[in-house]
Amino acid sequence: MSALPQPPRHFSMLRGFHLADFFTLGNAAFGMASVFLAMQFLVTRDTTHFLLAALMTPIAFVFDVLDGRIARWRQQHSALGRELDSLADVISFGVGPATLGFAAGLSGGWDIALLVYFVCCGVSRLARFNVTAEALAEGNEGGKVKYFEGTPIPTSVVLTGVLAFAAWQGRIGDALYGGAWMLGPWALHPMALLFGLSGTLMVSKTLRIPKW
Repeated sequence: MSALPQPPRHFSMLRGFHLADFFTLGNAAFGMASVFLAMQFLVTRDTTHFLLAALMTPIAFVFDVLDGRIARWRQQHSALGRELDSLADVISFGVGPATLGFAAGLSGGWDIALLVYFVCCGVSRLARFNVTAEALAEGNEGGKVKYFEGTPIPTSVVLTGVLAFAAWQGRIGDALYGGAWMLGPWALHPMALLFGLSGTLMVSKTLRIPKW
């Protein structure tokens, strides 16, 4: 008589996580902290909250780098880890910077359209990498991907740096660099074009970036 299957243990999913996966979750946690601090800035108008929100993105980037290094060091790669990494990156380097941009004053109709475009490009870029990573790694030493197609989504840390500098200079809200243009029924702040450019570079198939 075969033994009855054992019921799953409590927190069995977490028990199956590798060390690198917890660093990936740290990435997501700091990304969410950025979102909440940006919203807190909208309530308090305290620039400290804005700067702290911007700071969360480079901290999330550190965790993003560490999870990959730890996975390679411990030789623990998994499909779950890859999906976790992409989902965390969407929060930290897509939703987080877009929320910060909105909090900085990119709240015109065209601004919001560009912020949505930016996040959608980030999601598309990560999905494309997940489904093409194996093909890109074929024939390479160690089965590693040698280059990125389009800029990686963590490059949005540059956008948060620009916004943090603007906040430090008192150039957010009505004082945003470049002012605002009325195009038809909606306003466009030229700074929002940086998000549009970043999103476009992420989904490019002709731009190849060597993988660090």
